[in-house]
Amino acid sequence: MSQLTEKRIGELLAKKFFVPSYQRGYRWEENQVNDLLDDIWFFIEKPSKKDHEWYCLQPIVVKKEGEQYELLDGQQRLTTIFLILKHLERFIESDVKNFELDFKTRNNDITNSKEFLRIIEVKSLDEANENIDYFHIYKAYTTIVEWFREKANNGYISISSKFATPFLESTKVIWYEIDENQDEIEIFTRLNMGKIPLTNAELIKALFLNVSNYSELDPKEIKLVQLEIATEWDRIEYALQNNEFWYFITNNKFEFATRIELIFRLVALLDGDLNKNDDYATFRYFSEKFKNKSVKEIKFNWGLIKRVFQTIEEWFNDRELYHKIGFLIATAENLNDLLRICQGKRKGEFKSILNLKIIEKIKCDGIENLKYGQSVTKNVLLLHNIQTMLNNEDETSKFPFDRYVTENWDIEHIHAIATKVSVKRENQISWLKQNYTPTQVHLQFDTHQKIQDAIDKNIEFLESDFQAIIEFVLGDDDNSIRNLCLLDRGTNRSYKNDSFKQKRVKIIENEKKGTFIPICTKNVFMKYYSNEVSDLEIWNEKDRDSYLADIVNVLGQLENKNSNN
Repeated sequence: MSQLTEKRIGELLAKKFFVPSYQRGYRWEENQVNDLLDDIWFFIEKPSKKDHEWYCLQPIVVKKEGEQYELLDGQQRLTTIFLILKHLERFIESDVKNFELDFKTRNNDITNSKEFLRIIEVKSLDEANENIDYFHIYKAYTTIVEWFREKANNGYISISSKFATPFLESTKVIWYEIDENQDEIEIFTRLNMGKIPLTNAELIKALFLNVSNYSELDPKEIKLVQLEIATEWDRIEYALQNNEFWYFITNNKFEFATRIELIFRLVALLDGDLNKNDDYATFRYFSEKFKNKSVKEIKFNWGLIKRVFQTIEEWFNDRELYHKIGFLIATAENLNDLLRICQGKRKGEFKSILNLKIIEKIKCDGIENLKYGQSVTKNVLLLHNIQTMLNNEDETSKFPFDRYVTENWDIEHIHAIATKVSVKRENQISWLKQNYTPTQVHLQFDTHQKIQDAIDKNIEFLESDFQAIIEFVLGDDDNSIRNLCLLDRGTNRSYKNDSFKQKRVKIIENEKKGTFIPICTKNVFMKYYSNEVSDLEIWNEKDRDSYLADIVNVLGQLENKNSNN
């Protein structure tokens, strides 16, 4: 079984590594070497470091071959570590001052990579130019020397001695040793194709399933515990792969190769902050929990993971909690904060707190005063759709947060804004046919006859004159919430030049094809909010007022309900 742990740089000194011939050579550039040194130095100089805190480098993957380790992944990092140690050798007091590193394909009768690396400090650029890999290694070494020299010239006189001990004792690599029976070529290929991503989740799984962590148990008990964890792990991951579930809690902010990683992250965050600059902070959190290899500790931590997942699953299956929490997550509420609030609360108490948070999200100086472009406007429109569905207690359907996120729903004008409409000259006549619905007001102006003549005789206007025609057809701009609804971004783009009349046609056609239309958007274009339906092709003042009244009424019910609790 593959073994996973962390190793201090000092623990690598006595080891022998070789890079097999199927791998490419060393290719790190100057900026990559400097970045690594800067990161380690930032950790060393960090004023608020806790006792036993350590800096972790990304994983290296090895396979034991006799007395040596075949390096399957991480050779760029390990070679750079070797070169840093070469520069620091005079400050290392042990007899062994570095590990051995050999590039198998770089050896012949004339050159030997292990020997070149051993005495690289005395090598010249001419000697390095004999081999492209030697050249890159030599450049990296000179970059390291120059980095330390610059630090010394800027006031850190004893920089190398100050760097050496933390580098050896408090800097670690994630050590991933594969089973000796696994084929190294297959492993290397899969690693480099991204099929074995060493994610936090995979590293944590190795911790939970590693036989060495269950030394208190006999082999049969170990298998039972491993099987139980592996089965529950798969169930959690399977549930999270359901996009309806996933986007209910993520709002597309998290991208994990394995979605269960979010649960691990939440458990770690409930216990404190994680280093945002550390890709493996979650893994290190759990790694610390496994230090004493106690079965009781392992089971306790797996229990925490299950409880967090089960809490979220309960929210998902409760229709009211699903909609309230889904709205809060969609409007940038922190999932971890909601988990903290939930702890120790009765369901009714928790729901009341959620209502207060929801009301805060739509807080404004009057809904009727909201305009296009205000962030709270989108919150209000989203909540209007959600609360409309939730208010129908006989309905079992749920608001599709997965579609809201993946289809990038946004605010759209119900009736187009004239100043935002752009129509090419060759499209003028078709646009007029589709969008011009003359009212009694239109008929009073000469422009009406000009439009009718243009349509009847297929006469195009000058582009400079057509903007006035657009404004005549569409009327005054209305950026108020009375003229706004939610639509997916793709539909939004295709509707931007259209009047209510044409948008209504497209909405109906899309729904016939099975396209999901937000309930309140559909209600608008079907004129379900209007008390008097005089003309289905016009979005008039009465329609707008009725729509606004419904928004105010639906959201007002939420506020009234909360104040009565």
